[in-house]
Amino acid sequence: MYRDQVIFVTGGTGSFGQEFVKQALNKKPHKIIIYSRDEHKQVEMKRAIDDPDHRIRFFIGDVRDRNRLYRALNGVDIVIHAAALKHVPVAEYNPFEAIQTNIHGAQNLIDAAIDRGINKVLAISSDKAVNPINLYGATKLCSDKLFIAANAYSGKKGTKFSVIRYGNFAESRGSVIPYFRALALNGAKEFPVTDPRMTRFHITLKDAVKLAFEVMKKMKGGEIFSPRMPSFRVVDIAKVLRPDIPIKEIGRREGEKLHEELITFYDAPRTFEYKRYFVTYPRETIEDGWGRKVSHDFVYNSENNPEWLTEKELLS
Repeated sequence: MYRDQVIFVTGGTGSFGQEFVKQALNKKPHKIIIYSRDEHKQVEMKRAIDDPDHRIRFFIGDVRDRNRLYRALNGVDIVIHAAALKHVPVAEYNPFEAIQTNIHGAQNLIDAAIDRGINKVLAISSDKAVNPINLYGATKLCSDKLFIAANAYSGKKGTKFSVIRYGNFAESRGSVIPYFRALALNGAKEFPVTDPRMTRFHITLKDAVKLAFEVMKKMKGGEIFSPRMPSFRVVDIAKVLRPDIPIKEIGRREGEKLHEELITFYDAPRTFEYKRYFVTYPRETIEDGWGRKVSHDFVYNSENNPEWLTEKELLS
């Protein structure tokens, strides 16, 4: 599927984008285009990544810029959409900026992809898009709905759009695990924890990208893929890293959930279970589901998850 293809990655200098590019180079594409607006990150990535065949191209551009997207997508086969304003407090303080990037940017990409005849578009989303209580989650929910609805505009033989929603990337910037590790290395006297009951999903960037390649092969357009991921308690990270450092409860931040959700019981009637992920189908293609249909009252969140990280896994 990927050999000799031109792959386009929005937000390609981010944590997910960089890991995606590393793995994509092994699949023998013709070219990989990194599309992002930060020239410094592009220069750093170009220096760090091993590309002896010079298959990577770096395009300065913003998903807000419709004309630039149209030009950049010329000749592209596959798109991975990872560009977004992702930090919850930043989106709360800069709501219109989040809307411009996460919603208007998604619509710009959809229009350009359809008009340019792109084969497949996979949008990278978040568990925060499910029952959102913060602006970031709300914008990602809107974005997800735009991508799913785009299949009706592109038609049966046009561009296929699907979404994959992840939990917490273990190594990503802003993740709690590297944050606590940095505190411990810098001699912190205490670990700040917003709520000792708080749980989160967990997936490594490497596994997240592997799954993205897998679902791109499977996708027919309109699906929302939700990986099966283990959970962890945020407070356990601190306890395992440095049991000698006391924990200070500081209270939840604005827009912060106690537990993360991937599938609600509203989605259950359209959701099927597979070995590595769940798939929520649009109503008009629910007959395409060939996995095991989940129960009508099924929910999947980081609190009720049957799979949890062990202490050894928390430290790895």
